[in-house]
Amino acid sequence: MQLVLVRHPQPEVAPGVCYGSTDISTSIEAIAQVAASLRTAGLPGGLPVYASPLLRCATLAAALDVPVRLDARLAEMDFGAWEMRAWDAIPRAEVDAWAADLLHYRPGGGESVFDVARRVAAFRAELRHPAALVICHAGTIRLLSALHTGGSIEQAALRAASSPHRIGYGDVIVLKD
Repeated sequence: MQLVLVRHPQPEVAPGVCYGSTDISTSIEAIAQVAASLRTAGLPGGLPVYASPLLRCATLAAALDVPVRLDARLAEMDFGAWEMRAWDAIPRAEVDAWAADLLHYRPGGGESVFDVARRVAAFRAELRHPAALVICHAGTIRLLSALHTGGSIEQAALRAASSPHRIGYGDVIVLKD
């Protein structure tokens, strides 16, 4: 299986704000720029396209003018009460509690990394295409990449959660078996 993973364009949110499942839009210019780069990237034609239903992904997918399957399992992690709060405003004790239990802690009462890993793994397990284009989020990309390397869902979730985040807006990552 080959997965072409694309991170959404930069959302319209202030720097330093925690956002995950909040449905934030992106500028028309950012959508157009990433869509244009995908059209000229030399990606295999005719790939089925899947996308997170959040605006920052769904809008990019729609700009490609191809059939798209929106799948809620590709959405970014729900940070509960942390959503749309400045990271600096989140009590240090809560961030430390998450760092102490990356797998099961529910930041802001939202989802745990394990919850997200299970839904992303279910999406991956149901893919029946030899290749697909997936427009999603950095967290989802990290989980799909970790699942791709093998091991249990728990192991993949811990690898994804403990690895540094270096996926830029509009980046394309290709996973091949």
